[in-house]
Amino acid sequence: MIPGRMRGLSANLGPLFLGLFLACARPPTPLPVRPPAPAPRTPVRVLPRLGFTLQAGAFAKVENAARFAQSLQAQGLEAAYYASGDGLYRVRFGDFPSRDKARLRGEALRSAGVIEAFWVVAPDGSGPAAPGLLLPHPLEASALRLSLVETARSYLGVPYLFGGTTERGFDCSGLTGAVYQLNGLRLPRNSQDQFEAGTPVDLSQARPGDLIFFATKVPGRVSHVGMYVGKGAFIHAPSPGKAIREDAVGIRYYQQAFLGARSYL
Repeated sequence: MIPGRMRGLSANLGPLFLGLFLACARPPTPLPVRPPAPAPRTPVRVLPRLGFTLQAGAFAKVENAARFAQSLQAQGLEAAYYASGDGLYRVRFGDFPSRDKARLRGEALRSAGVIEAFWVVAPDGSGPAAPGLLLPHPLEASALRLSLVETARSYLGVPYLFGGTTERGFDCSGLTGAVYQLNGLRLPRNSQDQFEAGTPVDLSQARPGDLIFFATKVPGRVSHVGMYVGKGAFIHAPSPGKAIREDAVGIRYYQQAFLGARSYL
């Protein structure tokens, strides 16, 4: 009886061992491969937005607009002059939390004889039908970048001027600061602070409206800044006696002096 039972058991176990053998011989089913997690993005340091500002002045000569901006800076007001598109230069200045506070300051300056007339400009760029260019303050980053570039281009040909409380008028950082200010954003005054306030980006990834920085005096130390406008070009105030112009980043002089690009949007 026992040998017969063993033969039956062997017959039953045969298919089982064969199944185990075949299962072990099959290649293991590969586990699903998860795609690598995307590298964390560097958070963009958002610039503070300006509140209500004042617009005043109408000058045929840019030198007079610069002197007017200087007189406002002496009053403790951030002022920027710009070509208004009608052949005249005007000035925007101040940063007020409300329309009433802007109006009261404007009236005080008019009573003191500092200004003759003024218009209050809202944070979105709207205001009364004031003469001159009312630049938009778009909320979308792409529209804002376009506006920044258009504003920078409006300065092409304007001379680099001395002026202001620091005896440095539209120097390189004064230009970039004015362009951002006219678009409702507060950028630090000097080029080193502008460099530190931005988010680092590779030059190959720079977008119109970003700023690019150079060490033109002491190696490794920021001394010059311009606005990148795309296609390897930037707009800047090169030096006293020269007009604001557009240059290629690929020029050897700027390649050797390049320090980095920064984004603020």
